[in-house]
Amino acid sequence: MTLLNTDNIKEEITVTDTDIVSMADGVLCDIADVGDPVFSQSIMGESAAFSYEDDTVTICSPANGILSVLYPNGHAFGITMKDETELLIHIGVDTNDAKGDGFTVLGKKQGDIVKAGEPIVEVDMEKLSKIYDMPVMLIVTNSKDHPVKFIEPCTVKKGQKINI
Repeated sequence: MTLLNTDNIKEEITVTDTDIVSMADGVLCDIADVGDPVFSQSIMGESAAFSYEDDTVTICSPANGILSVLYPNGHAFGITMKDETELLIHIGVDTNDAKGDGFTVLGKKQGDIVKAGEPIVEVDMEKLSKIYDMPVMLIVTNSKDHPVKFIEPCTVKKGQKINI
């Protein structure tokens, strides 16, 4: 009898090139509740915030596209979708000050083609939350004439479509 080792099987998420999906299992929150006005007032563009309960969370790409920005310390990254929609994922408030401590970039580099659900950064939420407010913000910094709206706050699963 042969047993299938499922430990190394990656979960594949199938989405269209215009879908934006949840980056991990968690709660999509009201962006207005984030403690930084740049994020809470959606100054940079249409935004959503996420909270996570796990001590360590792997933040995945929210869309198919190009990893157009990847901060070396892992606190933020950007995805440019095929339709030129630009997304910024910012992990925590003021976490650039952590200088990478608590963040692990998972083998990706700026310019890589990524698929929705593909791991980008592992975050030690337990460690970072002792110093920083740790919502994860998803900001549409450029929607190229096709406005993006997010679903209402709710519990979400990794890979769940969150744009309307």
